[in-house]
Amino acid sequence: IQPVIILTSVVLSLGGAFLGLAVINSPFGVIMTGVGIISLAGVVVNNAIVLIDYTNKLRNNGMGIREAVVAAGATRLRPVILTAVTTILGLLPMVTGISYDFHVMALSLSSESSQYWRTMAIVVIFGLMIATILTLVVVPTLYALIENSKLKMASGYSKTREFFLGPEQMDLT
Repeated sequence: IQPVIILTSVVLSLGGAFLGLAVINSPFGVIMTGVGIISLAGVVVNNAIVLIDYTNKLRNNGMGIREAVVAAGATRLRPVILTAVTTILGLLPMVTGISYDFHVMALSLSSESSQYWRTMAIVVIFGLMIATILTLVVVPTLYALIENSKLKMASGYSKTREFFLGPEQMDLT
């Protein structure tokens, strides 16, 4: 069920991607928007995997669900934020249209190549801004809810089994 939690962060990032296209008033180009969404999904999935993997490691070391989620969020906050910030800063020249023409060795403010890639950069930047916040909030929340539900279902299963079989039949070893 943890892959579902990870993919939830991708779905939530799409809201930011389409919000960015609407705010900037950029046209929806199927190819470049699609490339941007695929790029965005890669970064968002990586952030969610880093968070869930560390939470699982803490749980395997004996921590409770709540403590593991809080500790993982605090420990992985910096890597998740830095990944988002460096990606966003790297794509800002594409959105603004700034490029360097090596043929004439001059700075260009509206090159054809930057206009072509602009939609992709908008999708990734806005999607990543929203997804980073949601990854740090929604992914740990879903993890805690699902893990707590698993524990409740397991205890309910054993109580039901004890009711029908009797306490003397529970120990089958």
